[in-house]
Amino acid sequence: MIRLRALSLMRGTKPLLDAADLNLNPGEKIGLIGANGSGKSSLFALLRGELHADAGDIDFPATWRIAHVAQETPALARAAVDYAIDGDTTLRRLESELADAEAAHDGLRAGELHTALADADAYTARARAETLLAGLGFSVDQMNEPVASFSGGWRMRLNLAQALMCPSDLLLLDEPTNHLDLDAILWLEDWLKRYAGTLIVISHDRDFLDGIVNVIAHLDQRKLKRYAGDYSSFEKQRAIHLALGQAAYEKQARERAHLQSFIDRFKAKATKAKQAQSRMKMLAKMEELAPIHAAAAFSFEFREPERAPNPLLRLEGVTAGYAGADGGKPVLAGIELCLQAGQRIGLLGVNGAGKSTLIKTIAGELAPLSGQAEFGKGLEIGYFAQHQLEMLRPERSPLQHLAAIAPDAREQELRNFLGGFNFPGDMVTSAIAPFSGGEKARLALALIVWRRPNLLLLDEPTNHLDLETREALTVALAQFEGTLILVSHDRHLLRATTDEFMIIADGGLNPFDGDLDDYRDWLFKTKLARPSGASAPTPVAGADGEAPRDSGPRKEQKRQEAEARQRLSTLKKPIEARIRRLETLMERGNARKAELESLLADPALYADADKEALKRHLFEQADLVRELETLENEWLEQQAALEAIA
Repeated sequence: MIRLRALSLMRGTKPLLDAADLNLNPGEKIGLIGANGSGKSSLFALLRGELHADAGDIDFPATWRIAHVAQETPALARAAVDYAIDGDTTLRRLESELADAEAAHDGLRAGELHTALADADAYTARARAETLLAGLGFSVDQMNEPVASFSGGWRMRLNLAQALMCPSDLLLLDEPTNHLDLDAILWLEDWLKRYAGTLIVISHDRDFLDGIVNVIAHLDQRKLKRYAGDYSSFEKQRAIHLALGQAAYEKQARERAHLQSFIDRFKAKATKAKQAQSRMKMLAKMEELAPIHAAAAFSFEFREPERAPNPLLRLEGVTAGYAGADGGKPVLAGIELCLQAGQRIGLLGVNGAGKSTLIKTIAGELAPLSGQAEFGKGLEIGYFAQHQLEMLRPERSPLQHLAAIAPDAREQELRNFLGGFNFPGDMVTSAIAPFSGGEKARLALALIVWRRPNLLLLDEPTNHLDLETREALTVALAQFEGTLILVSHDRHLLRATTDEFMIIADGGLNPFDGDLDDYRDWLFKTKLARPSGASAPTPVAGADGEAPRDSGPRKEQKRQEAEARQRLSTLKKPIEARIRRLETLMERGNARKAELESLLADPALYADADKEALKRHLFEQADLVRELETLENEWLEQQAALEAIA
């Protein structure tokens, strides 16, 4: 068991934990959550013995083996698979001792070490390491490449493989999904479900947490609170806790005010002095309840596009890839895509399949190697990718970045806009060099929103974003009235914001007839197959994991079905977009109508000698009723039109 008792921790002058208590049981899978900078990673350092508490105790069995993901990866010439095996330090120690015993011709010691190596599963180590690396997206050839040849994100995957390779009683994972694609996350989730030890994971991926953890430890206001269940269960319990806490605070505030009123009235009167003194003692002893301040909900919205060409773009027989000698390096071939206004596409595919290549081709960063690409007149693309954060100027402030793309806007307008993205006060004029990855991502999103795009291309937009900002992005994208193509490992974001999926596999782009659960089944049947078997693949994939290559009548039938689906989608998309817009307008109208009804129910409004406010509210109410009736009638018409098409 892990016990934290009255634990206090400071980093510099900043208190992170203040008399915090927490109990965690062996074998539990715990999600550690809290705002960025609240002290989650520092708590991990405490568990690893790299930091010491300023007060209190942290206790767990001294015999526990702890595994964690290293944050640095040396540029080694060592092969990736050997680097992964290095994570099993006991195995490497035994191998070193065996080499020494054999060099010393100590047969007895060598025999003992051979037995110890067998107990440590030394003879399956390479196969286990290769399985880990394959699950994390490494090809067979990459497993034998030197560590130094990999980029930073891939080196973090190697460090994760080392941590998983290490036999452990306590596994500490700090944002393990940040550098993984969806296929690797699904594999990791499956692996962690079968992990027998105690797991503590820090993550901003709610679906990942829901799939693994059975306990949430919430770090808030320098305290730790334990919640039973997954992240979704925590959200419900937290909402109830906040509501009850606020009610208790308000009740106590009323009691304190009542006691203070009595004291103020009677403390100077001799006949009441004793009672006043009694109430002063009661007031002093009353437990001070802090007001419940839920973290301010960060929110923003995409402004309505100024134009909506239809179709937005058309790709015919396009080969996408990287230009160079001998025809360049093709990644995708035969791409056929007619992007209609209002489409919301989630792009699926295993790591390295070509998702980012397709996004860059649509964004215009890569020219097609062959084929035709036609872009609609008035197309305005908003493109977000991780490499774009590196293009932000570290010496410039958020205000300077926005002013560069909006030279004619007033400074106050720009300040107000950036304030809506949580860049308040001095932060809006500060150089972004020391900003966190999440803050830079928020700035990049703000710059996109300002341009009022009608086509959003988002390539892993949630990396470095905390849970609150991810939720704000999800809500904003769900209400976005333009066209969306999204690549993300965040399944909650994909489910909430896209209407259809396309898959990139084996150098081609095809519709994916299924949802994310179907995609998971397909992955475990094909790319991530285990000998124990897995679910059946979706119709889009062949039994060997390749896109089906039918011929003859069946191929013609599938082509006709695809064309029929495309025609149906072309007819439905503008209607569905209008329905979403009408629902947004009706929601706003009904909210304002409720406000007016509350105002008109106030007797003071009728007692006021000035009747202008009453007239104004009555006229606005009448206009709203008429407007809502018109909107509802149109909504019914659009629904009928949609049903007729279906």
